Amino acid sequence: MESFKEIIQSSTPTLIDFHATWCGPCKMMSPILEELKTEYKGKLRILKIDVDKNQQVAAKYKVRGVPTFILFKEGEIQFRFSGAVSKRDFASKLQPYL
Repeated sequence: MESFKEIIQSSTPTLIDFHATWCGPCKMMSPILEELKTEYKGKLRILKIDVDKNQQVAAKYKVRGVPTFILFKEGEIQFRFSGAVSKRDFASKLQPYL
């Protein structure tokens, strides 16, 4: 199994979804992320990280609210944003990095 560091070092863009089980907007984003995962298969990796179970990782990346999305490529942060958005808006944010 790959470590978090290995995953974000990949040349394939990796979107990290920092979420919480109790978070309403996080639950709203879940089906959108599943659709994007299918549509961008091979072009984008999407991983979910529960901030309550992984507090050190969330703190390292200064995640203050959930959901927070951070896109990594080759270890570098390409962009980040927080909150719920439509699938169309999310796809348009991702497009330049794919």
